[in-house]
Amino acid sequence: MTTETTQTAVSNDHSVPAPVEVPPVGEEINLDASENYFNRELSQLQFNYRVLKQALDTTHPLINRLIFSCIFSSNMDEFFEIRVAGLRQQIKYGRETVGVDGMLHEQVLAEISRVAHEYIHEQYDILNNVLIPELERENIHFVRRREWTPAQAEWVRNYFDEEILPVVSPIGLDPSHPFPRLVNKSLNFIVELDGKDAFGRETGMAIVPAPRSLPRLVRLPDDVCDGGDNLVFLSSMIHAHADELFPGMEVKGCYQFRLTRNADLELEDDLVDLASALRGELLSRRFGDGVRLEVADNCPEELMHFLLREFGLTERDLYQVHGPVNLTRLLAVGSLVDRPDLTYSSFSPSIPRQIRSKESMFDAIRKRPLLLLHPYENFSPVVDLLRQSAKDPQVLAIRQTLYRTGADSEIVEALADAARRGKEVTAVIELRARFSEAENLELASRLQEAGVIVVYGVVGYKTHAKMILIVRREEGRLRRYVHLGTGNYHAGNARLYTDYSFMTCDESIGDDVNKLFQQLTGMGKALKIKKLFHAPFTLHNRLISLIERETSHGKNGRIIFKFNALTEPQMIKALYRASQAGVQIDLIIRGICCLRPGVPGLSENIRVRSIIGRFLEHTRVYYYDNHGQPDVYCSSADGMERNLLSRIETAFPIEEPALLARLRDDLEAYLADNCQSWVLQPDGSYIQNQPAEGEERLASQLVLLDRLTAKLN
Repeated sequence: MTTETTQTAVSNDHSVPAPVEVPPVGEEINLDASENYFNRELSQLQFNYRVLKQALDTTHPLINRLIFSCIFSSNMDEFFEIRVAGLRQQIKYGRETVGVDGMLHEQVLAEISRVAHEYIHEQYDILNNVLIPELERENIHFVRRREWTPAQAEWVRNYFDEEILPVVSPIGLDPSHPFPRLVNKSLNFIVELDGKDAFGRETGMAIVPAPRSLPRLVRLPDDVCDGGDNLVFLSSMIHAHADELFPGMEVKGCYQFRLTRNADLELEDDLVDLASALRGELLSRRFGDGVRLEVADNCPEELMHFLLREFGLTERDLYQVHGPVNLTRLLAVGSLVDRPDLTYSSFSPSIPRQIRSKESMFDAIRKRPLLLLHPYENFSPVVDLLRQSAKDPQVLAIRQTLYRTGADSEIVEALADAARRGKEVTAVIELRARFSEAENLELASRLQEAGVIVVYGVVGYKTHAKMILIVRREEGRLRRYVHLGTGNYHAGNARLYTDYSFMTCDESIGDDVNKLFQQLTGMGKALKIKKLFHAPFTLHNRLISLIERETSHGKNGRIIFKFNALTEPQMIKALYRASQAGVQIDLIIRGICCLRPGVPGLSENIRVRSIIGRFLEHTRVYYYDNHGQPDVYCSSADGMERNLLSRIETAFPIEEPALLARLRDDLEAYLADNCQSWVLQPDGSYIQNQPAEGEERLASQLVLLDRLTAKLN
C-alpha cells in the first residue's frame, strides 16, 4: 500500500530516548518494560516541532509558513498551561507516579525544559533569519523603532496619545503597590526607573501591563510609508514612549515579559451544580500558578531573577527570546496584509451528487448512507439536515451532543428554531470542553431560553461523542435519522480540520444512538448496544478484541489505524502482540505516539507516520482487514486512556461497500504520502519522507483536494 520513498532526516535529535536494546534470539520480550514506550509529554513536544518545521517548507505559501510558526507558539502555550502545569501539580501535592515509560515527573520536566528551550530558540531563529527577510523581499515590513521615519514616528506618537495612554495603567512597585496579579499570557513590561515621583517616592521599578483591548500589531497608514505593507508592534510603541508614563522620572530600561499560568480546571466529582462551579473556576484560570516566564533577551539578569522570584519559578522555567514574547499575535498578519499570492489557494468544498440534486436530506439518506470528508466536502449538509428538521412538520424530536460549536453557530440556531416550533429538542452540552467552557455556558443559556432541554452530560465523564438523532414520522411509523462524526459541530473547524460525517437511517444504529442519549439524559444500567462501540463501556474491549482477532490471522492480518494520539498501554500491547504474530500494521498518528515501532522481535511489522499539512488531521478510523472482509469503524475517540476509558465516546461501523472502498482510498492516500509524512523511528526521532529520485511527489492532502474539491484559483 505504500510507495517507495526516501527519508530525509530533517528532524533534530531532540528528546530521543536511549538506543533500543534487542533481546537475544529466543528470549521473550517483556511487553511491560519501560524501554518499549515513549513518554507522552515528550512525544507531544515532537509533534509541536513538526508543526514548526512547516515554517521552513517552501511548498507552503510564505504567509502560511508564518502562521505555522504562530500555531507552534499556540501549541506550546497550551502544552505549558495544561501538561507542564499538570506535572507540577502532581509533584506539588505528592501524587507523583511512574508511567509505563518509567520516567518520574521531575525527570520529564527537566527534559521538557531542555527540549523546549531548543525548539523555541530555533523558532526565533527561523523568524528572524528566514521568515522576516523573506517577507521583506515581498515588501511586507515589521518596522522597528530605529527605522521609523519622522512621519511614522509622528503617527506613532499620535496613536500612543490617543489609543494607548488613555487605557494603560503603569504600576510603580512600593509597599502600597505590591507586584500586581497579571493575567495569564498577557503582554507586560518591567521598567527600570531613576528619580522620585510627585510624592517623593523612589521605587526604581514599575510594571506596565499592555492594554488587552488593543491589537498587538498595527498597520501603518500608507500615506506615511513608501509603499508595501508596513506593520508596527504595540510593544514598540510602548517602548518608544514609556517615559510619558512616568513624567519627571528617567526610564533606564523597558523590557517585555509574559507569564504562562496553569489554565487547567479542577472540578470535584460530587458537584451539585456543574454550571455554577465551572463559572467560578473560569475566573481562577486567568490567575493560576505560573509555569513559564518569557522575557526579552536584552532584559538585565537582576530583573529576570526578580520576576522569577515573584512568580515562584526557577531558571529552568525562564525563556529568553529575541523578538516579541507572544508570536501567536503574528497571526494578525494574514488579515492586515492583502496578499492572496502568499497564502493557500481557495477551494470550494464539494457536495456529493447524492444530495446535490435533492431538496430533502431525508430522501437522500433513505436512499443510502452518506459519508463526507471535511473540509474537502462541504459541512453544509449537516447544517441542512438540522434546518430541514426544524421546519419539517413530520419531525417530532431532535437530540444532539455539543462539544464545540462556535459563537455564531447555524447549528445552534437550527436547534433553537426547532424548539420554538414546538419540537422536542434536547442538547447534551459538554461544559468542560477545554478553552470553550465560557462559550458553552453562554450557548446553554441561549438554548434554554428558546425552550431546548439542556443536559450537561455525566459528571466525571466528558461527553466527547458527536451524535445527532432526529425522530420523524413517516407513513404512520417513526423513523430515526442519525448523524455521527469524528469532529465537532463547528463550521469553522470543518474548514480547517479533516473529519468524517456519517448520516444514516439504519434501524440498528438509530436504536443504538437513542439508547446512548437515554444513558446521557436519564439514569439506569448500561443498555445493550447492537452496532456501535461506546466508551466507557464497550469501546476499549471491542477495539482490542478486534486486534486480537487480526492477530489470530498471523501474517495474513492487516490493521490500519488513523487518529490523533496513541497512549493507552493495553492497546499498545495488543498491537505489539499482533506485530509479533506477523500482522502488518500501519498507524497514521498525527501527534502523540507512545508505541515504539520497528523494534526487532517486538514491533518490526508496525509503521507509524504523522501527516502535517495545510489541514489539521483529525479523522479517527479503525480498519481491520479480516481476511478481505474488513471491519471498519470511524470514531470520536483517539487511542488514549481518557478516550477509551473515561469519556463518553462512540465508534460507528462503515458497512456500505461503496463507502468502505472510499475509506480505503482515503487511507491509501495517506500511506502513499511521500512528502507531508513523517516516519517515527525506533529511537523516537521522526524523519520526513521525500520522493525517491524520479518519483512523483504525492502529498495526501493535495491528492484529496484534487479528488474531492473544485479549486477556485
